Amino acid sequence: MNTGLVEWAFPIAEGLLADPLPRRWAHSQGVAERACLLAPILGTDADLMEAAAVLHDIGYAPDLAKTGFHPLDGARYLRDVEHADERLVRLVAHHSCAWMEAEARGMRDELEAEFPREVPHLADALCYCDMSTTPDGTPTNPVDRVNEIVSRYGDSSLIGTFIRRAEPEILSATARVLERLATAKRQPM
Repeated sequence: MNTGLVEWAFPIAEGLLADPLPRRWAHSQGVAERACLLAPILGTDADLMEAAAVLHDIGYAPDLAKTGFHPLDGARYLRDVEHADERLVRLVAHHSCAWMEAEARGMRDELEAEFPREVPHLADALCYCDMSTTPDGTPTNPVDRVNEIVSRYGDSSLIGTFIRRAEPEILSATARVLERLATAKRQPM
């Protein structure tokens, strides 16, 4: 485990989000709290997941928003400015089915050329954490979260269309994570 990774990540996220986007900062903290609950199925990647969770939305920070596609903007900042762990950068770049939104924006090739995807079980875990946390940082379920996103952006918006398209994969990722948690609880210690 890299216990320093979490301590490194939180001040970066807070510095970028807390003042300009307090609600986004609350969400990011809630996503990180959800990540802590997955430690039993993440093993040595638990700290990596918590760090990715708190950093996943930094691309929304006004100082970082270059392309308007927050996963790419956040990942580029982490890679180029913070020289972050490559796996962490890839998780931020691809969180919550970002490839589908990148495709809708005509940026999928760019995203995937710069940032190869991380292993599926970690991508599932970050998607679960993000999509089971409200904008205010409280727990929710992925169906309500998707509906909240659509209501905020509108059905016919790029985000509304993308999130509806991604919904089956978000629900599948959630099911895989919950199954892994249930299996871990059934196994003797």
